Amino acid sequence: MATSDYHELLRKRERLLMRSNVLRQDWSMQVQVLRAPLGLADRARAATTWLVQNPLWPLGTLALVAVLRPGRVLRWGGLAWQGWAAYRRVQRLMGSTRQARR
Repeated sequence: MATSDYHELLRKRERLLMRSNVLRQDWSMQVQVLRAPLGLADRARAATTWLVQNPLWPLGTLALVAVLRPGRVLRWGGLAWQGWAAYRRVQRLMGSTRQARR
């Protein structure tokens, strides 16, 4: 290999390394936007995992609230039931529109 070819390859390698460094820094800055939402999602996943592994704590809390504030439990239970019913209606509606497209 000629010396000039070797030096050209070294220069090209250096340019590629510099370009890679610039791209890595740009990507690092762009990813910072996702840090907060991904952190929130990670905490939600951890909380869900904890609830699945420790179901007696939330059930005990609910039972305590039901004993101390039964009116509040009934009110929130009714709202939760209405929300669930609305969710199911939307699901059925979305399912029927998917069926119509096929």
